[in-house]
Amino acid sequence: MKSQNIRTQSDSHPRVGALIRAKRRQSQRTLQALADEAGISVGYLSQVERDQATPSLGTLAAISRAFGVGFDYFISAPKARDALTRNGLRPQFSIDGSSVIYERIGAEFAGGELSSFIITIPPGYRSETVTHDGEEILYLLEGVVTQRVDGEEIVLRAGDSLHFRGNSPHCWWNDTDAVVRMLWCGTSSALNSNV
Repeated sequence: MKSQNIRTQSDSHPRVGALIRAKRRQSQRTLQALADEAGISVGYLSQVERDQATPSLGTLAAISRAFGVGFDYFISAPKARDALTRNGLRPQFSIDGSSVIYERIGAEFAGGELSSFIITIPPGYRSETVTHDGEEILYLLEGVVTQRVDGEEIVLRAGDSLHFRGNSPHCWWNDTDAVVRMLWCGTSSALNSNV
């Protein structure tokens, strides 16, 4: 019996179709809308999304243009060393001069939907109330913070966590005299609003 060479796709190389489908759903497009924007048939796009057809580079470029991303968005795979962050070595930033400090601990890669930060909140800081698609998880590393979700106030202390849908109006504040450190994780749609 002849041995067959069967090529399997490794886990480090995500399937292009699944990434296209995830990006399409994230952008709230129908199959027909994306097919029209990319200039391909809806049937072919459906096959691509189910990994039953492999798009040419030209077709992948047309789909990428429809999303406003480079086609490498769908073919780049993250390497473990690129996703590693070290304590004390992560870049820190704040938004528009805010006193809240963010440290990105997650990696960005094609199809990734989860973002995560360590957030340092000074005494007296209060966030605005926001709503968005997706979901959030908060885990208190240090200090005490009050979180309001759907009008209910919840006090979180070090070691406590809270998981909620982003479409519930929510905000948080530190009304103590101590700095708060919080691990924030959310789906990427949450970043279309303020963290």
